[in-house]
Formats: sequence, structure tokens, C-alpha cells
Amino acid sequence: MRFVRWLAAGTVIGGLGGGGPPASNEDPRTADRLEMVEQHIAAQGIRDPATLQAMRTVPRHAFVPPALVPAAYENRPLPIGLGQTISQPYIVAYQTEVVRPRKDLKVLEIGTGSGYQAAVLAAAGARVYTMEIFEELATSARRRLEALGYPVTVRHGDGNFGWPEEAPFDAIVVTAAASHVPPALVEQLKPGGRMVIPVGGIFGVQNLLQVDKDASGAVRTRILLPVAFVPMLSGLR
Repeated sequence: MRFVRWLAAGTVIGGLGGGGPPASNEDPRTADRLEMVEQHIAAQGIRDPATLQAMRTVPRHAFVPPALVPAAYENRPLPIGLGQTISQPYIVAYQTEVVRPRKDLKVLEIGTGSGYQAAVLAAAGARVYTMEIFEELATSARRRLEALGYPVTVRHGDGNFGWPEEAPFDAIVVTAAASHVPPALVEQLKPGGRMVIPVGGIFGVQNLLQVDKDASGAVRTRILLPVAFVPMLSGLR
């Protein structure tokens, strides 16, 4: 089991950069991104082809504040305001691989933040619905994802209650630490589906959990690895 020293959910402030088209061969940061994937993601055990390709193509530098662009491809979370961070690239790849991305996989993400995890899921072929509790962040992420060309549906809402109008989902990815697995999310997970969610207190032990629902609706949970995420909030902001 790998111990990840600091893995945190990402959110973003209104002044965050993020315009421009998806990465291409002309992107001057392509080499940095490829090096990040080879050294810190593939070399650390991520094997899923769709996940690796998404991590190679999504421009992480478009999801961080301008002053932190030089650090965008380091394997660490970065502060982006409001006491929040954009997640470490390895944990983004890890959570993506766990939900077995494929074309047209219907995924609910809880905690849009800057939109980076949603972009990676979309680049891996998923149909992504993402929720953000801060209206300002939901708005800025929606604009950023649209500008970058990622077909992600963004909603300002409280992720504790999920998105019942769009349920059920093949997979659910939660990017903030909950005190427990929200029952609404389990209910909205399709039989045969999988959720990945960090659970634990902000000052205590947190573990990344894999939650599987079988064809009969029975739920099985297992611990994947220890993590440290920002807390999952409640109540619209």
C-alpha cells in the first residue's frame, strides 16, 4: 500500500487562469506533463490506458492560479484559495483508474473545484456530471471546462444529496473527505457501480474507500490507502 503524504480535493477562486484550447503538440508544457505522468503516475503503478492518456493530455497548468503555473506539473497539491487545493496528480489518476473509466461511463463527481478531476474523467471517455457547493466555483469551473472543450455538466449543489435527477450513476468520485459515506450517494450508485470516496476527520485518520454495489444492490467497502483531503462541506455557499 502506498502512503500518499498529502492528497487534497481541489477548489478554485474566481481569478484562476484556465482559458485556451486543450493541450497539443504546440503546448510548451507538454514535455513537463509527459514527464509528470512517466515519473509520478505510471512509475507508481497506474496502468489503465485511458487514465494515463487523459493525464498526458489534460493541461493541469490551466487549472491552477497563474502564479503557480511553473509548479503545475509537480506531484503535489497546490493552494488555490479559500483554504482549498487542487489535488496531487497521482491521486487524480488513482481515483480515475479505480472507477474503471471507459467510453460513456456515467460519472458523478462531488467537489468540482477547479474542474481538473472532471476534465481528466471526461478525457478518459466518461460522461461527467459534477457538483460544487460554492456557486462562485461552480460558475468559474463551468466556464473553464467549456473554454477548454470538455463536455462536462456542472451544477451548484450540495454533494451530500447527490444528483437524483440524473441518477443512477455507473461511478461516483468524491474529492473531499466525508465523515461517513453519504447514503444518498450509495442509493444513486447503479448496481454493478463503484464509488471512490475519502472518509475521515480533517485532523484524524482519513482513508480512501472503494464502495462497490453488486447486481443485487448489496454494498461492499474496502480501504484503498491513507489520504489527507479537505473536508466535505454541507449547505450551499
